[in-house]
Amino acid sequence: MLKGHQSWVFNSRPAVLACGTVGGPFEAQGPLAEDFDILHDDMWLGQESFEKAERKMLEEACEKAVEKAGQKGADVNFHLSGDLMNQIISSSFAARTLGIPYLGLFGACSTAMESLALAAQLVDSGAARMALASTSSHNGSAEKQFRYPTEYGAQKPPTAQWTVTGAGAALLGAGEEGPRVTSATIGRVVDMGLSDPFNMGAAMAPAAVDTLKAHARDLEVDLFSYDLIATGDLGRVGHEIAKDLIEEKKLPFPKERFMDCGLLIYDKTQPVHAGASGCACSAVVTFGHLINRMKRGELKKILAVATGALLSPLSYQQKESIPCIAYAVSIEI
Repeated sequence: MLKGHQSWVFNSRPAVLACGTVGGPFEAQGPLAEDFDILHDDMWLGQESFEKAERKMLEEACEKAVEKAGQKGADVNFHLSGDLMNQIISSSFAARTLGIPYLGLFGACSTAMESLALAAQLVDSGAARMALASTSSHNGSAEKQFRYPTEYGAQKPPTAQWTVTGAGAALLGAGEEGPRVTSATIGRVVDMGLSDPFNMGAAMAPAAVDTLKAHARDLEVDLFSYDLIATGDLGRVGHEIAKDLIEEKKLPFPKERFMDCGLLIYDKTQPVHAGASGCACSAVVTFGHLINRMKRGELKKILAVATGALLSPLSYQQKESIPCIAYAVSIEI
């Protein structure tokens, strides 16, 4: 049901039946390693390329979510997915393997919550009995497409972020127990004229705050009612900018409960500059770590605000600025 200008309330409260999360060797060294279902010790996953490795991780995450829910792929009505690769090939080729009716999305690093919001809308409206939301990223494939191949050993500034190698999937449907998706706010594209691909957090922060403001306005919700508000991958730079913008806009906000997935997945000993990024950043932290905390009773109500920079190598070469977006999804247990 539409609420306000750009938000949905899900009256049936679709249940998160199960999640699947997959990570690489670098993620296995981080503080959230125990929250992954599968961890690989090889960036290649035995494949011929990083792109094929990313596709394999996405297949594994989706299969794990369906398996944990006690379902079969044939029981799932729709699969919603996207990634960072040109023409979202990781998602489309994984969908080829999975054989589930497929809706391809592109929200860059915001895709985890874009797909979750749309999956919840399908289930809530009765357009699907079960819908699978997923996304993936790979450090090697993203570096090759957006920056420099890792073999170059190119140096990066302190504002740069480390693309997560991983995949996350959440299966939604009717259920009596577990976390439930209760509402979502669809973000606007916000572009503040920034063009540095090595400072994505600064570019995305205004979009995150714009969506937070819309969420509070549309749903008439007190943001202090959330046990945790987690942005997707602003990193240290973007996280601080977001806090400053929230203060500037005088938005009542629980700063002590405001965190970023890009600051949770790695620890301070890992050389990730300003933090983590990538489609998998929000996906594996939310579908793994945060959902697990909810199931343990540590969190009852969270707001996941996945952020995405909608640039491409082509737009950068044409000296375009970086348009950004954020999707907010509330999950309660």
